Amino acid sequence: MSTEARKAKGTRLRRMELHRHTNLTLDDLARRLNPVVRGWMQYYGRFYRSEMGPLLRRVSTYLMRWAMAKYRRLRADKRFRRWWRGVQQRSPLLFAHWAWVREY
Repeated sequence: MSTEARKAKGTRLRRMELHRHTNLTLDDLARRLNPVVRGWMQYYGRFYRSEMGPLLRRVSTYLMRWAMAKYRRLRADKRFRRWWRGVQQRSPLLFAHWAWVREY
């Protein structure tokens, strides 16, 4: 994955403004985000899987920002980590990028 491609994907993530859609549920976010991320994983991950790590962690960071904006109680780091692990345990296949990167 070239630097230009990584920047373009980061721009695409920024334009999606995931963290501002607090009216959506996690399932709605997954439906909106998974086709895009799955395509990146299939195309760039075929030969440059190690280069995908920073980009996929960035996706998780946007999801973290969404959760903290939607649920005020998750603004404390300890509570957020507990919630994040619980979501990943309850539905490990909810987001496509969780197959490769689970931290935020």
